[in-house]
Amino acid sequence: MKKYFLICFLLFTGFGAFAQKFAYVDTEYILKHLPEYKSALDQMNVLSQQWQEKVDANFTEIDKMYKAYQADQVLLTEDMRKRRENEIIEKEKAAKDFQRKIFGPEGDLFQTRSKLLNPIQDKVTKAISEIAKVKLLDFIFDKSSEATMMIYASSTYDVSNDVIVRLGFKPGTTLK
Repeated sequence: MKKYFLICFLLFTGFGAFAQKFAYVDTEYILKHLPEYKSALDQMNVLSQQWQEKVDANFTEIDKMYKAYQADQVLLTEDMRKRRENEIIEKEKAAKDFQRKIFGPEGDLFQTRSKLLNPIQDKVTKAISEIAKVKLLDFIFDKSSEATMMIYASSTYDVSNDVIVRLGFKPGTTLK
């Protein structure tokens, strides 16, 4: 709903007076037609499945260690119990670290995904930009995303420097 309100607002207010040309694309639909995208997804699925199996194996081993510890606990001395508990705790910590290393926000899966999909997304973005220039389009939106996302905008309509000047600063100078 917000997406349509924003588009209508832009069309009927300031943008409507100058007759800009808008278009939209469905990037999900486009990507489904690219063999290299399907191949990249297949590679990601295979890697993800292999890594998940390793994670599951680690936690299965920890579970076995814990059950064996519970069964032997009454027969162990205090020193032996602490040692086995520490082994289980260390193994669990290592398993969780491995899981984070693979599936965390900056983990191996994320890195691999970026490495495989970014070139494809760049290729699609470049094609969209070229089409926009050929068809003399000013703005292209992506209809497949939940939020309204602009994929292309003609630099003619970029007023960022005007805002910086209005705020009393000099364009091109950034803070470190």
